[in-house]
Amino acid sequence: MDFHGSLFEAPLVAEAGTDPVEALSAALAGAVRHVRGDGAWVDVRRTWLPEADDVLATAVRDVPWRSERRQMYDRVVDVPRLVHTYMLGEALPHVVLDHARDALSAHYAEELGEPFRTAGCCYYRDGRDSVAWHGDTIGRGSQVDTMVAIVSLGDPRRLQLRPRGGGHALSFEMGHGDLVVMGGSCQRTWEHAVPKAAHAGPRVSVQFRPFNVF
Repeated sequence: MDFHGSLFEAPLVAEAGTDPVEALSAALAGAVRHVRGDGAWVDVRRTWLPEADDVLATAVRDVPWRSERRQMYDRVVDVPRLVHTYMLGEALPHVVLDHARDALSAHYAEELGEPFRTAGCCYYRDGRDSVAWHGDTIGRGSQVDTMVAIVSLGDPRRLQLRPRGGGHALSFEMGHGDLVVMGGSCQRTWEHAVPKAAHAGPRVSVQFRPFNVF
């Protein structure tokens, strides 16, 4: 698979001999924060993840993807994407993802107060795969401020966010290797979605979360 990164910045490349976690953590200083009046905020760092082509190919090949089904009115339907979650202590499919998780934990330690521990993975096989508007209302994120960090790999897809009670919505096109971090009250006060796209190739998203945040 051959994918182009975001056009906003050059892909992150650590110098020889540089600790990869330190390089990724330092690169997070370039994130742009979008602050909302309700205590929610979103950080965006373009082309953050190195070796994105290899991470994507490895994830598609090695993650034990499974389909989910859900109740939709009077019938049960397939969820239009594949998923898998790496829980505490489970090895991630690529070492770069370990570096990313550790760098996020280091960079956001003061604001978050705890490390990122789990990694939920979603595989959007083409533009027909999507996720409807929803809020993460299970676990601690429904009661306290927390963070979810999303790394996007593959074809660009749009991440949409809107306040639960109405108001100005946000929309970010997530490209190959881009990072979006939803923080503050975002999990409690906002909803998000990835809509269908007329023309889109494979995309994998990796969502790093603290323990017991879903």
